[in-house]
Amino acid sequence: MKVFRGSWLLIFLLSAVFSVFGQNRERSFDVQHYIIRTSFDRPSKTVNGDTTVRLGPLAYGFKGFSLDAVNLQVQSVILEETGKPLIFSSANNKLNITLDRAYAPADLISVRIKYRIVKPKAGIYFVDALKKDGTEIRAAQIWSQGEAEENRYWFPSYDFPDDKATSEQFITTTTPDETAIANGELVEVKTNEDKTKTFHYRMNVPHSSYLTSLVIGKYTKVEDKHQNVPLGFYVYPGTESIVKPAYGKTGKMIALYQELLGVRFPYNKYDQTVVGAFQFGGMENITATTMADTEIYAAGEKGALLPATEVLVAHELAHSWFGDLVTCKNWANLWLNEGFATFFESVYLEREYGRDAYLNDLRNNAAQYFNEEPFLKHPLLNLRAQPNILLFDATTYKKGGYVVHMLRETVGEEMFWKSLNVYLNRHKFNNVETADLQRAFEDTTGKDLNWFFEQWVRKAGFPKLKIQPQYDAANKKLLINVTQTQEANSQTPAVFRFSTIVEIGTPEGTNVQKIEMTERRQTFTFDAPTKPLSITFDPREQVLKKGEIEDLAEFHTSTARKQIYRLKLNVH
Repeated sequence: MKVFRGSWLLIFLLSAVFSVFGQNRERSFDVQHYIIRTSFDRPSKTVNGDTTVRLGPLAYGFKGFSLDAVNLQVQSVILEETGKPLIFSSANNKLNITLDRAYAPADLISVRIKYRIVKPKAGIYFVDALKKDGTEIRAAQIWSQGEAEENRYWFPSYDFPDDKATSEQFITTTTPDETAIANGELVEVKTNEDKTKTFHYRMNVPHSSYLTSLVIGKYTKVEDKHQNVPLGFYVYPGTESIVKPAYGKTGKMIALYQELLGVRFPYNKYDQTVVGAFQFGGMENITATTMADTEIYAAGEKGALLPATEVLVAHELAHSWFGDLVTCKNWANLWLNEGFATFFESVYLEREYGRDAYLNDLRNNAAQYFNEEPFLKHPLLNLRAQPNILLFDATTYKKGGYVVHMLRETVGEEMFWKSLNVYLNRHKFNNVETADLQRAFEDTTGKDLNWFFEQWVRKAGFPKLKIQPQYDAANKKLLINVTQTQEANSQTPAVFRFSTIVEIGTPEGTNVQKIEMTERRQTFTFDAPTKPLSITFDPREQVLKKGEIEDLAEFHTSTARKQIYRLKLNVH
């Protein structure tokens, strides 16, 4: 999901009122398949639902279970195989169902639930038509948004990421000229007697429930294909020209990700749909990404693809591998979804526009993280994570993406991509935790990377550096004193271990030296027959850091030259 487009001050204020949520969730069953049937009464904002949940017990003596269901007015619950009514009750946002007998792990149980929701508070949204000077520029819409745990507001489910199931949807539109878009293959469109249409979609690849999606509205579908993958772009009628500037590089992005990862696009289609009044930039619903129309149509207003639009498309597509194919087991590990999707924005920019564009994107990510970090400080592996808007912060996204870059720099190009191939193939269609990523990298590289994951993922913060270059003319040496000044506590290490390079500019050329920081304060000494013309510290952005530079006068006396020198030291 692209990051929340609201006020981070509000998020900061909210953060004070939530307690520890925890990592995992106990469950007694495994959902195999959902059949979700929905129709709508738009004037009253009512959802009429009819959902079948097919599940298998995880232990013997399985006599009942609970599904997540918020404000669902449940009318009936039956055992679908026999039509036998089952006893049920609703309490504490749960639908509690008592079965007709005890079941065993070898059994498969299908329970059918009929219900209605009036004015749902979340999960599914009724969006009014948008008019300008009396002309409708966007028809009324209905769309869902599941992440983190909102789908429980419109269909009963096990609404947590650690369980994956296949799904079907039967979506009845409220007017005959509307289109419905959902996950997976469009099996059939049926015209009903009242002239409404019912769209039948089937998603045969197991996925976490939060990735289930539907959109209803007036759309024109523009079609394309990359190799054997159909690409669908759903835009408002009369705006088909937006597709090329906004989405025209989708196939190129798929090709790039496949090439680097060695894992083909995992699904039989990829749709991208614009919607109005969306609270995020985009959402990676499996095979059916949703995007805010304000983000996409901005491209057309400028007459060319905006960088923000381009990286949004790149980000949501990357989730097809990181988030959809391999999904975080719990919200504490959300960085495995969002950090990688953010990193692949940078990777796309690197391939399309060059290394400088890649490094500049990393710097921008670091700046956003630094701005927010004092107010929302937590490790990437966020054991305090809860299913609310606080999940989608700059630590999870921006620091997460930067840490993936640092992992790339640490193990080297070849081992990095081999390790990701192992990680994806080992865990495809399943759920993962941070330990799974670490294990894949260690197994592939043969290196102990516990130090890396401990300081960058399981701990919070970043190194703050005081850098003091000195030239010893008598001994013809350049000394660079580096001190870590970050405040150490239970979350933030006193010493971050890292390697980087220093480029020393001389009349003869550039002298590149590697340094490895393992202590709170270290002095690095280099041969320097003459005073250096320039010093560039960490030019490849190998370290997420902030730096304070002292003793510049020894090298440059004018204020203007000091500013140039500061930039060349390349600290944030």
